[in-house]
Amino acid sequence: MSRLRLLTWSATLCVAASLSMAAPQFASGADSTDGGCSHTPSTARPVLSFGQSGSAVMQAQCLSNRWGGVPPKLTVDGVFDLRLRDKIRWIQGCHGLPASGVVDPSTWRVLYHPALDCYDPYPG
Repeated sequence: MSRLRLLTWSATLCVAASLSMAAPQFASGADSTDGGCSHTPSTARPVLSFGQSGSAVMQAQCLSNRWGGVPPKLTVDGVFDLRLRDKIRWIQGCHGLPASGVVDPSTWRVLYHPALDCYDPYPG
């Protein structure tokens, strides 16, 4: 194999590996309607923000965890804390939404129907 072909092949493998590590990993078997989350009906989509608590926050936490280990999974405890706010901002950015950290109707829509191709780095 020529040196140029070897370098091209190596670069292709590196890019493929980095893309597979950056892409969100969705839980297998997730229901397309509720993502396996059943803390509230999928039609219950109140506006949520930092400091709130309750079952709708648990639903948002659960749905955001479908993004897998990059970023880390959240504890589904029903408390809208800084970790949930940061994760919501990241998810919003991945979908071209304003990164407000507020779970509004547009954000609920992407929590239930996430894009599979976000490669934005998670804030760390």
